[in-house]
Amino acid sequence: MKEYVDNPKSIKYHVKKYLWKNKQRFEGMRVVDFPAGNGITSRILKEVGAVPIPFDLFPEYFRQEGLECRQANILEKIPLKDGYSDAVICQEGIEHFTDQFKALKEFNRILKINGRLIITTPNYSNLRARMSYFLSESERFNSMMPPNEIDSIWMNNQEVNNEIYFGHIFLIGIQKLRVLAKLTGFEIRHIQFTRLKTTSLFIFVFTYPFIFLSCLLSYLKNINKEKGYEKSYQRKMYGEIFRLNISPKILLDGHLFVEFEKVTDTNNVWKEVISVQREFGTT
Repeated sequence: MKEYVDNPKSIKYHVKKYLWKNKQRFEGMRVVDFPAGNGITSRILKEVGAVPIPFDLFPEYFRQEGLECRQANILEKIPLKDGYSDAVICQEGIEHFTDQFKALKEFNRILKINGRLIITTPNYSNLRARMSYFLSESERFNSMMPPNEIDSIWMNNQEVNNEIYFGHIFLIGIQKLRVLAKLTGFEIRHIQFTRLKTTSLFIFVFTYPFIFLSCLLSYLKNINKEKGYEKSYQRKMYGEIFRLNISPKILLDGHLFVEFEKVTDTNNVWKEVISVQREFGTT
């Protein structure tokens, strides 16, 4: 396990560093670790003084003495009451979930108001990933094939249980993650930089002026359109999207490491959402 938690190339190293840096904030917190995997993060949570609550689709692979990992399927229900936890860590999990919107709704349900949701996932928004998708629709060009039925089934052991663990079929970028989080009651509070991707840096040098101008033009075209919302709200929302689009932190980082805050229950979000399309059947 030390090869992961002490290796700056591993996201576990950066999660450990972040938890220890924020030790005082996490002390005494009930923190759901899902998916918990072999339990490294749950162990670190316990070391910083938090109360880890590990769950996984395959709890039989959890390997931490003094902690019990329970089985849970995020697309069904985590066996906790509403508002039970202070925080949730979803480390390298969301890119495996077949229904990410439903997963975020479930995380919202088990969190208290103002609770924190930490999500880490391979960064599908960095420039290297964008170039890879442009060239071959692959996660990493010249080394991996696009998602497929051989490489993208990571676990299917019917002797253990009847669940299938998909690989990186559902990779997600910062913009889609932001909007799904927003629609389930979360706001971005912090984006943690992990490590620089040198390929992204090379692409960045040549493309950033074009990225900036393209995103700026799109922003300017949309902020004053009539969409049924207050202009101040539109400017704030599109401004956040624009800043994420041009952020060197996003464009160059190998991982997305985002801390969200639960600001409301998911059901409350939909009371405020306005349809900007005509209703079906109308002319």
